[in-house]
Amino acid sequence: MASEPESAPAAFTRAGQDAVTFSRRVAGTALARSERRRGENRELLKEFGRRRLSGAAEPAPSAVRGAARRFRTARGLPMPVEPAAPEPVPVRPKISPEQTRTSEEDEDFSQSRIMSRDS
Repeated sequence: MASEPESAPAAFTRAGQDAVTFSRRVAGTALARSERRRGENRELLKEFGRRRLSGAAEPAPSAVRGAARRFRTARGLPMPVEPAAPEPVPVRPKISPEQTRTSEEDEDFSQSRIMSRDS
């Protein structure tokens, strides 16, 4: 049996329904994925909170460097050169607000001084 060609309004209606069905399916998938991520985040927050309350501390930088060194050595990877510790920056002495400069080279740019000079 030969199928009759679909009329333009019927084709338009069917295309619109297909688009709505597709968008609902995509939105449902996105919502499910979002809810799954929220659940995973809640679990991570609970785990982090448990570790934090139990007193577990972050690993020391030397322990992390040692683990990285062992990992790279076991796989035959080159070990980057560790930078030397930076030298401490000298602390500048603080100047108190009471100490004002009294040198003759300081120029007075106040409005009253400029106005009196011009007249």
